[in-house]
Amino acid sequence: MEAAETIQSIRSLIKAARDSGKNIGLVPTMGALHVGHISLIEAARKKCDYVVVSIFVNPTQFVPGEDFEKYPRPLEDDLDICQKAGVDAVFAPAQGEMYPVENVTWVNVEKLTESLCGQFRPGHFQGVTTVCSKLFNIVAPDIAFFGQKDAQQAIVIRRMAADLNMSLSIVVCPTIRESNGLAVSSRNMYLSEEQKKDAANIYKSLQKCHRMIDTGVKDASEIIDEMRNILLKVPSIEIEYISIVDADTLQSIDHITGKVLIAVAVRIGRARLIDNILLDSTK
Repeated sequence: MEAAETIQSIRSLIKAARDSGKNIGLVPTMGALHVGHISLIEAARKKCDYVVVSIFVNPTQFVPGEDFEKYPRPLEDDLDICQKAGVDAVFAPAQGEMYPVENVTWVNVEKLTESLCGQFRPGHFQGVTTVCSKLFNIVAPDIAFFGQKDAQQAIVIRRMAADLNMSLSIVVCPTIRESNGLAVSSRNMYLSEEQKKDAANIYKSLQKCHRMIDTGVKDASEIIDEMRNILLKVPSIEIEYISIVDADTLQSIDHITGKVLIAVAVRIGRARLIDNILLDSTK
């Protein structure tokens, strides 16, 4: 495995891989790697000849008051995980490499970023789309891999790639969960064992939603009320939002029909946790 800290060095590694006829897969991360990231790497290994993992804690996607300074950065551990997972190259640039001067050019995806997390993290998705555009330009992958846990991010990135005619495919891989159903996340390390037990109610609320839709409930507000009741049973949970939206437009819906995304965001202690399920009510 090669480790590159500069744009020039990662491009040289990728050129050598391309010259030997290999296709390129990219797994963009902010480090603090866990089994969810490993599942993305495994998916990339199956589809691609040469797998690149980027590790960069992107300052432009953190909004004021968030945990940028305290965000975990266990780089040596991450490199070890990548080595064991069969990664070919890690791109781990410093902030000055990615943003050498004040950034005045931004990529902004409208409409899809206005709901869900976009309501509560103004500017977040602009930072995400801009850094992903930079990574796509630097690495030039054939396929980039994202997790379903960050559903809105994946939908936004896929739309960005399509609208800007980027020559890559976006693959979205299933959410990986802990034994109690809690979606695996780097921010889970902020939780105590008791808080992790409390956080399991997030997935319980999503499962309740799934069961209601399966039994024919079509009223979105009725489902959201049931989900809220499950979450409010846990005093440590502060609900940010519970939303049922169209899976393509991310606009709120009143009546369940077609493909829908049910998304939840809560705060428990220091951690902001998100989760979702994607359902097709026609099946």
